[in-house]
Amino acid sequence: MKMLIDGQFCDASDGAVVPVLNAATQEYMDSVPQAARADIRRAIRTAMDGKRIWAETPVHERSRILYRCADAIDGHREELAGNLSAETGRMIRESRHEIRCCAEYFRAFGEAAAHHYGRTVPDYHSGTEKDILFVKRDPLGIVACLAPFNDPVCLAIQKTAAALAAGNAVIAVPALDAPLTLLSMAAICFEQGIPGSVLQALTGRDSMVGNALSDSEDVSAMCLAGTTAAGQHIASRGLKTSKRVFVEHGSNDPFIVLEDADLNKAVHAALGLRLHSSGQTFCSPKRFLVHTSVHDAFVEGLKEAAGQMKRGNPLDEDADFGCLVSEEAAQEVERQVLHTMEQGASLVLGGHAYNGTWFEPTILDDVTPGMDVAKDMKIFGPVFPVISFGSDEEAVCIANQASASVQAGLMGGSLERALQVAAGLHAGSVVVNEPGSSRNPEQAFSGWKMSGAGRENITAVLDEMSREKTYILKNVL
Repeated sequence: MKMLIDGQFCDASDGAVVPVLNAATQEYMDSVPQAARADIRRAIRTAMDGKRIWAETPVHERSRILYRCADAIDGHREELAGNLSAETGRMIRESRHEIRCCAEYFRAFGEAAAHHYGRTVPDYHSGTEKDILFVKRDPLGIVACLAPFNDPVCLAIQKTAAALAAGNAVIAVPALDAPLTLLSMAAICFEQGIPGSVLQALTGRDSMVGNALSDSEDVSAMCLAGTTAAGQHIASRGLKTSKRVFVEHGSNDPFIVLEDADLNKAVHAALGLRLHSSGQTFCSPKRFLVHTSVHDAFVEGLKEAAGQMKRGNPLDEDADFGCLVSEEAAQEVERQVLHTMEQGASLVLGGHAYNGTWFEPTILDDVTPGMDVAKDMKIFGPVFPVISFGSDEEAVCIANQASASVQAGLMGGSLERALQVAAGLHAGSVVVNEPGSSRNPEQAFSGWKMSGAGRENITAVLDEMSREKTYILKNVL
């Protein structure tokens, strides 16, 4: 599959390619170009023209094109979902949902752009009585959107659709572990009327593409979902050219079960959302804090339910969970599980990688607050570290140990008590009576502490993707 630069599907200028493997079978699927510096420079030069063209395009026309993109993505949902499952290993049901969300984001941002209002400034200060001050919002210019391998199209489209709606040119950079579906989606958008200079898709390694875009004075903003190290690296380079940097790092989010919670609901909610994408989700719960009085029952219920989950090919409609994105990812999860056991945790279920990219649903009990997994070691796989607590205050203290926090989950019978616990949690959002993976497209999504910078989703991100300009009309009244 080829890159998209200036409306042309092209190889790398030096012919270099990177293979793309089927996550479940590790069989060859396709290859993508390994962009050279000349390709990146060409994309930036093209986007310089694109930012002018798109900024001058009326909002109503931009919105109509985004609506057409949404309809076309919906029309190709099965094809796109099949490709997404093959390259990521996630279940076909999950992939269909992700593709549907992409279409919804195009529609939502197309609608939001029509209501992205400016404002007027009151004549509060003496001497301004005859002045009119009004504020309009202009596009930033060129926005680079770097996608992660997990949710590789939805997390990219959240940023891309918002940037386009605000009038920016976009350079999208798919994750090399899962680039094919996002490239296909970029091609669909081009076919639906987004100019080739306005939306481009570059494939290549972060050390080349990400660095070059971060260093460019012509790129106005960098958007990245990825590791803390990757986000800090991009941010430090981007700040040298005073560009805006939006990063989502994810976190080691807690799932708290109070003693008055519905245990059956807690078990199945935790299991379903932790096994989503085989545990490869930024804001899914990764630490399970359970009150001592219900700890044994929760672990036993989790073990029984997890043992009944059906592993299967990602395209199997009846399977409950699939594989990880790569052999390296599975090996890293196994290393983290072994490390936690060496620190004193007990293995209740699972614990091993097999068949390359597959990993067993795993329960680790007797995890204590001092262990790495109870603080900042995020396990990106189907692993349930269970930590006991005796009081609400202790649960909050353990939950707040992490240096990054996006969304927390909380299960309890008393809504008043649950809200009191939620108030003490250091998190961008707290989901009550469901683990923290719930994410409403309308919420201003962001984390606390080291979980990233900037906000996402419909109610907030258009402000992030634009800049204010104030017009001061002196003595006109």
